[in-house]
Amino acid sequence: MVGRSGKRAAKSVRLVRDAQATQQQILDAAEQEFARNGLKGARMSEIAAGAQVTSATLHYYFENKENLYKAVLQRPVNEVQALLAQQSFDVLSPEDALKQIIRIAIANEAANPQRQMLWFQESSQNQGAYFKECNVLALHEHLLKVLERGMAEGTFRPLKPFLALTHILSVCLFYFTVHENWKHLTPEIDRLTSEIDRLTSEMIEEHTEAAIAFILAGIRR
Repeated sequence: MVGRSGKRAAKSVRLVRDAQATQQQILDAAEQEFARNGLKGARMSEIAAGAQVTSATLHYYFENKENLYKAVLQRPVNEVQALLAQQSFDVLSPEDALKQIIRIAIANEAANPQRQMLWFQESSQNQGAYFKECNVLALHEHLLKVLERGMAEGTFRPLKPFLALTHILSVCLFYFTVHENWKHLTPEIDRLTSEIDRLTSEMIEEHTEAAIAFILAGIRR
């Protein structure tokens, strides 16, 4: 027989789970809307409709559009940071560690291709005013350490680590920024189809292997 305290505890756990699920629905819908229109153009009514909640629910959890936008920007940083924290890059050679980071970066973007447009909108509309609050540099410390270790061990040629990081991320992520345009550009051999879906698992794997080869060719000693 379940007592009143047991029922209250079960109800509390269910409410917490429901609240977490609702917040995730809101963040998912908000991410899509902010990626399309940025902070300035996004509409809370569209986010509420996409999340299948009321506008009052949005304000209950996030108070206003700016707070919701900050939460949307912070979420991918937190997710990738948690993923990277599970890795043991120090036990790998610098080259293998770099390969692993590249694979993680591309796989994460492939799962969330809209996020590059989210960052683009932030750069274009707000000149990074909210981006700087997300502690993104802590996210990139793993890659910076791998580059510095590779140079110290003589595996990588002398590099300016932050500039090299910028180039590496560009090779990995630009693919997702322009895929909607790039799908219309196909080699002559592929002209039998009007468009190519560059987000299929096969295309992403091809991009990943090509990115690894390209980056390592550029930084090996």
